[in-house]
Order: sequence, then structure tokens, then C-alpha cells
Amino acid sequence: MYQVALELVPDYGREQMREGVARLLEPLGGMERYVKPGERVLIKPNLLSAKPAEAAVTTHPELLRAVILEVRRAGGVPLVGDSPGVGSGRRVAERSGMMAVIEETGAEFVPFTESLPVAGSGTFKEFQLARPYLEADRLINLPKLKTHEMMTMTCCVKNLFGAVVGTAKAAWHLKAGADKELFADMLLELYRLREPDLNIVDAVVAMEGNGPGSGDPCQVGVLLAGDNAVAVDQVAARVAGFPRQLLYLESAARRMGLAGSNPDEVAVLGPDPDQVLERPLRLPHLSDVQFGLPGFLKNRLRNQFTSRPEVAPGKCELCSVCVKACPPAAIRVQGGRLRFDYQRCIRCFCCRELCPHAALTLRDGWLLWLVKKTGRSL
Repeated sequence: MYQVALELVPDYGREQMREGVARLLEPLGGMERYVKPGERVLIKPNLLSAKPAEAAVTTHPELLRAVILEVRRAGGVPLVGDSPGVGSGRRVAERSGMMAVIEETGAEFVPFTESLPVAGSGTFKEFQLARPYLEADRLINLPKLKTHEMMTMTCCVKNLFGAVVGTAKAAWHLKAGADKELFADMLLELYRLREPDLNIVDAVVAMEGNGPGSGDPCQVGVLLAGDNAVAVDQVAARVAGFPRQLLYLESAARRMGLAGSNPDEVAVLGPDPDQVLERPLRLPHLSDVQFGLPGFLKNRLRNQFTSRPEVAPGKCELCSVCVKACPPAAIRVQGGRLRFDYQRCIRCFCCRELCPHAALTLRDGWLLWLVKKTGRSL
């Protein structure tokens, strides 16, 4: 059985968070089970973009503080690192409040700037992953529970995509991001190259709606932990109330027969995850109903069966973050406005995910609009 612990923690008060993390880990054997004296422990939060903690885009700094202190108490040497979708990890850590915590606790910030090649063993033959991620003695994964417009949910497994340094993420979106099942396979293959020793999920305040960067904070009041990321993700999805048919990573993990993917193998320690929330987290915009269609129809009808990004009136400041982040280079600034090449666009929505001004919206193709209007699904 793979154990996943839940602990109710109503807010991010410093002492409350420290005590909550200790209670969370206690039934799993405490931090001492995962960290031995002298080990260099990489703590990998979600550093998606330079937003304040209250926006619920990044892992909360008080959870990071509590985990650093637990690592120190167990005798470990805490390191903190991640690679954001755009910009430097240091700037995101400063803006989110995490850098202040790193400095106050005496932890070491290790920017993900240098990559090392790692041979894959599945569909993808090689990954380039951050050196600190590969060289640390222990890895503690610290994701934020959020909705995700491409994958429905981002949590433990998806957070490990941050081990891919900087703009190399765009190359992976270009290689695998046009197909959700293929992208899920890629994320799981990356996960298996270095499985975290411990996963602790920040779901005190989660994100709902159009996550992972433009959704709305939602009070959930729970932390989750376990040493199997697939199992923890499965329980986190139950807390959020997400429909299983929309959980592409979970489906891919079951298809691949990965440990922790069978619900019968997962034991929950603590409150019933199905009863934490009175209502499910609001789902992201349904942007695609191509799945199940033959390949030749997907290609022909993609624009009609998917949503496409557009500029929300009056919000775009022409900062060009989306232009630089777009994997297929389908966005440009021309004539004082953003222009999209929808034939090149792969519908990964990196532009919406990383836009600092929430300036991009989605418009449904006419067949997608008709499916939604009639309440049918493919």
C-alpha cells in the first residue's frame, strides 16, 4: 500500500504551518524517515512566475519555511531550487516571498541554470535536467494544487517539469504538447528518472478556474504528503473533485502500470479526501474535444474542435512575454498589437499560463461551441 497523509491546516500562520507539517509527516514516520544527517536535500517548490504569494500561483513561503526547518531538524542540509516558465528563478523567489524565507532560515538557493543529459527508457530517449536536481542526495517535491488548462490539474508529477531548465520547456511543448496523452507520457517518463523521496502538497489555498497562472485562489485548508507522487496526485484530485476522465496524467499512469496508479493500492491517513470541500474546484476552460477522433480528422478540424488564444480588450501591454514563451513561435507583435498564427499554434496555452497581465482569453471553435451548447462529449 502507498500511504498518503492529509492534515487540515486552515491558513499560513507561521506556527500553525510548522505544527501542521509536523503532524502531517508523523504518521509517515516523520522527516527522519526521508532525510539522514549530512544529506543535501533539494526542496523543489512551484516557482511558475513572479507573482505574490496571495495569488496562489506559487508554493506558499510559509510552507517552504516549515519544510526547511523540518529538514534541518532531521540533520539535512536544505537547498531550494526550481526553473520558472519565464524569467529567473531568483526573481520569482524574491517576488513570491520565498527568497526572504531562504535567507532567514540559512538555506541555500540553487538556481536551475545548468543541465545534464539523462537517458530516457521510454518514448523519449533523452532529457536534459537541472544539475542540482540530479545531484542532491534527497529530493522533496513541494507543489501547489492548481487547475491546469492543458492537463486539468497540476500537482506532484507536473511540478517536476520545473527540472527542465528555462526555455528548454518550450522545446518539450513543441515536441509533445500538441497531444495531451503524449505530454502526459513525457511527464511521467521524466518523473521516473528521479522520483521524489517525499511530496508535500500546498493545498491550504489552491487555484481553481484558468490555472496554473491566471486562475483564482480557493480556500481548501489541507496539506497532503506521501513518498509516491502518482498516489499523492490521485488523492489530491479527489480533494479537488476533478472528474477522472479529465485527468490525463492519472490515465497515462494506469496505462503504464506505474506504482501508485491503482486506487486500491493507496491508503489515506487522515480526513476523507472526498469530504474536504463542499464543492469541487472550478475547472479550467474546456478547450479541446478532439480526443477519440481519428488522426486525420484531428488535423483537419483542429481549429473547429479547439479553443484558441485571443487578446482580452484593453489588457495587453505588449510586454512580449507570450511571444518569447510560445513553443512554436506562433505569436508576434505587429502594428502595435499581438497577432497569432493559429495554424502553427499547438494549443499548449503557455501564453496564457505565463502572461503577467492576464491579458489573454480563449475563443472556442464552432464545433467545440456546438458540443458545449448541446451538452455532448466525444
